[in-house]
Order: sequence, then C-alpha cells, then structure tokens
Amino acid sequence: MSSIRHKLEDTSLLITLSEEEGEDVFADDILKNIRELNAGLDELELKSAFTSPEDINNAIMTIHPGAGGTESQDWAQMLMRMYIRWAERKGFKVSIIDLLPGEEAGIKSATITIAGDYAFGYLKGEAGVHRLVRISPFDANKRRHTSFAAILVYPEIAEDIEIELNDDEIKVDTYRASGAGGQHVNKTDSAVRLTHIPTGIVVSCQNERSQIKNRATAMKVLKAKLYALKKEEHDKKIEGFMGEKKEIAWGSQIRSYTLQPYQLIKDHRTDIERGNVASVLDGDIDEFIKGYLMRGKGA
Repeated sequence: MSSIRHKLEDTSLLITLSEEEGEDVFADDILKNIRELNAGLDELELKSAFTSPEDINNAIMTIHPGAGGTESQDWAQMLMRMYIRWAERKGFKVSIIDLLPGEEAGIKSATITIAGDYAFGYLKGEAGVHRLVRISPFDANKRRHTSFAAILVYPEIAEDIEIELNDDEIKVDTYRASGAGGQHVNKTDSAVRLTHIPTGIVVSCQNERSQIKNRATAMKVLKAKLYALKKEEHDKKIEGFMGEKKEIAWGSQIRSYTLQPYQLIKDHRTDIERGNVASVLDGDIDEFIKGYLMRGKGA
C-alpha cells in the first residue's frame, strides 16, 4: 500500500512539473507511472479476495491425467508446464518433488511446490478438471481427441506439529496399582492417571513402582495421543483444501482448452474466454485466476 502511495505522490509531482513547464517532457514518465499504478491497484484488489489465513502459504499442486493413455498424459505435462511458466512470471520458486513419466510421452502424475507469498491464494481456484480438445499428435489419422487432467491444490503447512501441555489443563490422579508388579506396587499409590481436560483424553500408567516414573511414562503416551489427534486434524484440513475429487471426465471440467477446429479457452465458472491459446499455455493465466477470485465482488 505504501509503494502505491509513493508512486501516486511521484506521479502527482510529475504532472505538476509538466504543467509548470508547459511541455510534455515528463509525459513518458507519467504514463509509465500510471501503468504501474494500475497494475499495483489490480494486485491490491486481487489480494482483497484472500480471506483464508492459509492463502499466503506456498502451494502444493498435484497433476493427474484422466483416462486416455498417452493423450491425457501429454495434456497433464502441458498443464504442468503452464503452471511452472506462470510461477516463473510471478517470481515464485518451483520445485518438482515427484514425477512419474508416461511410457510414450507426458506424465502419469506429478507433484510440484510453488513457493512465494500468496501462492496458494492465487492457485486454489485452479483445482479441478481441465479439458483439452485438439488434433492428436499421436494419432496417425489426425483425428480430434478430447483429453482430461485433474489439478489438486493445497497449502503447504508445517509438518512439525508442536505439542504444548499446560499443567492447568491436566488432571492428575494417583491410585494403588493392581496386577503384576509385586507387593510394593500394590501397597503404594504409584499408579498415575492423566486426564487432558480440553480433549478428554485419559492415559493411565502403573507399570513402574515409582509414581514419578509412571507419571513420566503417562506424559509421553499423552503427548503421543495428542500428536496423533493434531495430525488427524491436520490431514482433514488438507483434505478440505483439496476439495471434492470429481471424476476426471466429461461434464466435471472447470475449464476447456480448444485448439482445433478453432482456438478458444473458456472457464466454465466465470465464462471468461481467451482466444490466444499459445499465450495461456505459456503461463498467461492471470485473467482466469482473477476472474475466479473476484466472483461476487462485482468484478
């Protein structure tokens, strides 16, 4: 916001100087500033659509071809290149963390990370089925083919889940142990029961003769159970971001890319269309991204 304010002040000063000089010596600089201001305001408007706290995170994208063998596998690779080129245009860092090549061409699956501010926010709307119509380069009879590929996008979330235990959240009960352990175990309140009040998780330990040792062991078990609970919540959150896994086939696509008999790319959610297919496949997809994010905002 501050950079836009400064740019606006600079432009205002240039206009004032130009009016005082009575010449257009600053015309080029003024036009350049106006273009940069428009771009900055567009970016600011777009970021107003980022309402989820995860939007600022890096993005993890997986690409899967639909049925159709080499045709769909080649289409999946084309999509991967499109998103890599888009990320490079944005100055984001791309890492291919998993790639399974197709037998003849293309890819059977791929997972890439795109690192940069709001990478997930930009790309979350790209999740879904993408449809391609073209004359197949793999068909000797040059027939037209329809191919599908699915994109899944979710935010990169730190895997190191920290477990913090506050004493006031843990109820500690001691009691006389039962079962094996000898007479000493049965004569003292060495057994320990820990109740984690926020979650209701209860852990008991009576294996050791020492109450201190039993408490330490019970605390380890409690932490492990809480970690498992946090991990489960984490995994469910990721699944929520991945969205509904629709069938990679006709009728479920979010966007269609037609190369023949005419050139047209249409987003079925926003009705945005582009005729410059080559540019879009080279990563120029900002119009589609903005159109999806600004739905319901009058854009």
